[in-house]
Amino acid sequence: MNDGRRWRFSSKGVAEIGEAKSWEAMTQVHEAIFNRRSVREYADEPVDEATIRRLITAAVHAPNAVNEQPWTFAVVRDRTVLDRVSREAKAHMLATMAAVHADRFRSRLADPEFDIFYHAPVLVIISARAEGPWIVEDCALAAENLMLAAFAEQLGTCWIGFAQSYLNTAAGKAVLDASEASIAVAPVIVGKPKVTPTEVLRKEPEIRWIG
Repeated sequence: MNDGRRWRFSSKGVAEIGEAKSWEAMTQVHEAIFNRRSVREYADEPVDEATIRRLITAAVHAPNAVNEQPWTFAVVRDRTVLDRVSREAKAHMLATMAAVHADRFRSRLADPEFDIFYHAPVLVIISARAEGPWIVEDCALAAENLMLAAFAEQLGTCWIGFAQSYLNTAAGKAVLDASEASIAVAPVIVGKPKVTPTEVLRKEPEIRWIG
């Protein structure tokens, strides 16, 4: 969150705020990166508009190709709409998902009690205004910024892949009054975590050094 201080960056790192505060800032960034989790259990608490606006402000500071900033944001807090999208997205997935995913997801998607949004109070849909060569990358980078900012606000997030395909159908766009040309890329739920998810161990990265 911007606290009004001015930061100066150089090849030697962050200056002006001093070495100690520079290290503190770096530590906070690393803490968010290493401790963010996909949260699937939420407390029954709303997220206020000011907080959501801060998260979106962080999102639009993401790097993006040729500074196109192609994104738009839809914030859904209406429980009736969330329930409808969950129900219709499940039906759409069951009708269209590839066979390779059928065994893994069919029983869950067929469960009328399963809410793809995990009863989170807020859904932020990051979309591109129209087709473009780098819209997925741009919107995904915005989503990562939003999720890291949410962690700093002690909020949980999760990218809901089950919703993506449906949100790009005519029916999905109609529910959210989205333009025909828009492309939904990142449906991200936001809310207060009910429990802290356990750490997921990461595989050793495959690195090829050239030179």
